[in-house]
Amino acid sequence: MNEAGRFEAYDNDDNGDDDKPYDDSPHGDAHHKDQEDDGPADVHRAADGMNSSGNGDDQHPSTKPDPDGPPRIPLPRASVEDTGRPLPDAVPRPAPLVLDHRVLKSLLGAWALAACSPQETAAVEEHLGGCGSCADEALRLREAVGLLHPAESLDLDPSLRARVLQSCLERRPPRIPVPEWATPYDAETARLDALLQDFGDAEWHAPVRLRWFRGDEPTSRRTTVAGVIAHLLTVDGLVAVALGLADPMGEVAADRATPSGRTEAYWRASHYPPTRAVRAPWREQSHDLVRTAAFTGGGTGRLSVPYGDFALPLHDAMLDRAFETWVHAEDIADAVDYPYEPPSGSDLHHMVDLAARMLPTVLSARRQAGLASPPPGPHRHLVPAGEPGRSLRLEIEGSGGGEWLIPLDSPAAVGSAEHEVAHVALDGAEFCRLAAGHVPPEEAAAGQVGDRTAIRDVLFAAASLSRM
Repeated sequence: MNEAGRFEAYDNDDNGDDDKPYDDSPHGDAHHKDQEDDGPADVHRAADGMNSSGNGDDQHPSTKPDPDGPPRIPLPRASVEDTGRPLPDAVPRPAPLVLDHRVLKSLLGAWALAACSPQETAAVEEHLGGCGSCADEALRLREAVGLLHPAESLDLDPSLRARVLQSCLERRPPRIPVPEWATPYDAETARLDALLQDFGDAEWHAPVRLRWFRGDEPTSRRTTVAGVIAHLLTVDGLVAVALGLADPMGEVAADRATPSGRTEAYWRASHYPPTRAVRAPWREQSHDLVRTAAFTGGGTGRLSVPYGDFALPLHDAMLDRAFETWVHAEDIADAVDYPYEPPSGSDLHHMVDLAARMLPTVLSARRQAGLASPPPGPHRHLVPAGEPGRSLRLEIEGSGGGEWLIPLDSPAAVGSAEHEVAHVALDGAEFCRLAAGHVPPEEAAAGQVGDRTAIRDVLFAAASLSRM
């Protein structure tokens, strides 16, 4: 809390464990015990006071009911679960297996794969408690099985939604189609919204560490799942304002109109950390952005969206928002220990293309700031704008793959295969995580050939694309 009583504790370690969802009062069990003790006694006392006619006038409990009278209704019997007595075994348990060490060791592989019978499993696990060598072997086998069977997401394939939509559109084209540059944002916000669908309070307040690069150093910021959605809400608001929609910041004024400045101002304006209530405005705003882009047509793609320190045309800004939505959805999924798949191949390709097109400008800015090495004199190609120059070949493998020639010495130059000085190969999702600041540049490249200085400058420039 600050002097104004507002919440500014996103970087502290308070976990807010003050809530007690369960009643731990010592009187709860006593009250339940009284009910159990009184119930059966009252029932039997009432039964003893009833005669064969059921009128309760007979005061002699030893009197037997009249055999010629109506049949007496049996009283309900107390369940054995309510009496505290042990439950009887419905089926007798089989005798445990007695196996020697050699046989038990041979069963470790089947046990690790959960292929043993219940009796064999019990025998193996009892043996592991007293045999250190077998216990170590069992641990190694279980870890190996975990590598063979990685956790699988319960979500559908990210490309399935695109295929279903494409099939529907082929049958019945929409009257107002969504521009192609807005479909990745539409898909990624829908996937994140599905992830949030069943979150409880514990998940919404799970801690999340936002990570990015500042200069050449990794940095991070602590928040919660709800805080991440608030961050997406405020930064998506930059696009909303450019399209003439309402600013989600409302009356909150940011010191700087940058993504981080807007987010920090929104967090400071909250008396308490954001809760699940932030999902509704974020969801509504994402729908409004896609709807407005569709109604205004593809021509609005060149509309400029200011980010404070720079600006992007609307079609690139929507790709940027799709990319950040996916990255932070992975942050959220990691926080709640849930698998999350990368985007579909076509959407991932568009995101990689945006990062590759931004690299020359970032390289130039880093060189002016003294963060990138100037090219050596004999190899430098000073060329006019639009002419070929010294280049690095960026090869993206796997889903969303392709090749890009990155001009190294000037953002206005054109990449040229004739002036190629280096070649870098990365996986598509790995390159995007590098651009998000989630992978150190030194560990990102799967393959490197050529000028090591140029390779280092490009990898660090990719990491510099990241921001909060």
